[in-house]
Amino acid sequence: MLLGCIADDFTGATDLANNLVRSGMRTIQTIGVPSGPLAQDVDAAEVDAVVVALKSRTTPAAEAVAQSLAALEWLKRAGCRQFYFKYCSTFDSTAQGNIGPVAEALMQALGAKLAIACPAFPTNARTIYMGNLFVGEVPLSESGMRDHPLTPMKDANLVRVLQAQSRGKVGLVPWTAVAAGEQAIRARFAALEAGGARLAVVDAITDADLHAIAAACAEHPLVTAGSGVAIGLPGNFRRAGLLPQRDNAAELPRVNGLAAVISGSCSQATNAQVAHWIESGRVAVRIDPLAIAGGKDAAADALKQTAQQLKAGPVLFYATAAPEEVKGVQAKLGVAEAGALVEKALAHIARGLIAAGVRRLVVAGGETAGAVVQALEVSALKIGQQIDPGVPWTATSGAHPILLALKSGNFGTRDFFVKSLEQLDRP
Repeated sequence: MLLGCIADDFTGATDLANNLVRSGMRTIQTIGVPSGPLAQDVDAAEVDAVVVALKSRTTPAAEAVAQSLAALEWLKRAGCRQFYFKYCSTFDSTAQGNIGPVAEALMQALGAKLAIACPAFPTNARTIYMGNLFVGEVPLSESGMRDHPLTPMKDANLVRVLQAQSRGKVGLVPWTAVAAGEQAIRARFAALEAGGARLAVVDAITDADLHAIAAACAEHPLVTAGSGVAIGLPGNFRRAGLLPQRDNAAELPRVNGLAAVISGSCSQATNAQVAHWIESGRVAVRIDPLAIAGGKDAAADALKQTAQQLKAGPVLFYATAAPEEVKGVQAKLGVAEAGALVEKALAHIARGLIAAGVRRLVVAGGETAGAVVQALEVSALKIGQQIDPGVPWTATSGAHPILLALKSGNFGTRDFFVKSLEQLDRP
């Protein structure tokens, strides 16, 4: 294996794996740190990259560090040559967050002197200029992320955000150096390291920038970034003669069966996707956390209500809500309790859907995806064809695979739910 990756949530892991597959790397995603070698039906000789998906984005720093170091040790035993710590393209991490501590712990374990920090993903309108992260045309702190229920992002300047979490000095590689190309970026790395910096936020506004950054990091033992920089890493391995050109890295088995959508994200993008589904006249069932807190078995009721409808076509089960409604629920139940109630209910629904014959399942939201794949006891996923930037179809391992699309809350077009299922029915 060439590249070993550690992702801090499950949808982010598939986002990263998607970019690697699209660049010709055969990629497997594991759910958590495997207890032994890869699943028996996975031939390690047929795998170029492994992404270990953790559920650590919002966990306390010490816990996230321990999980990430355990993942690193497994990837090192698997023989990986370079390592990648993947976080969200909106850098979901407050001053108490764990991106800095995890990055520094991985650096120490690998003997890395300097590592980049670059969540840019221009294809999905995430760009960095002078250290400031933009979502579309607005700074991160003016985007919908300012109201995120778990990681509200109030500062767009990643140098400040990362420095608040980190013990070492954080520097900047400005876009003027990035635009000048690989050698200029390497020179800036050297200057920052000489000045005592340990982490370097790197500007990027185009895919060409990401390729230049990746080339400059070819010898780095550790890369920390969103999924964007990954588009350039396969080229490094190819130029080194370690990776052949491939056009079949995204092949998945064809799976028949019922289909459904589960949505727990409350992002702007997912709210729009839920609205599109309902406006198009499709069946949708809302899961109300206040009703669950009042003692109602919302999951069982939803499954019973839709038992016959599922046979006629896909059904959406959603806890997605507008920011003001989410805040109202959190005020009554508490942030952690509200999230836990919803995750438990949606995980229960996922198990019920699989028992009812669903074999094609779309899941929206990082926390929701984590709860669902854990509830289904998924151990590994093979990465397949892209639906939208950052979101591929995946297939579980085993003799009877299930197709899963694990979507980050902020990703996908307004018709994503409909489009993703229609893609499977094309010849």
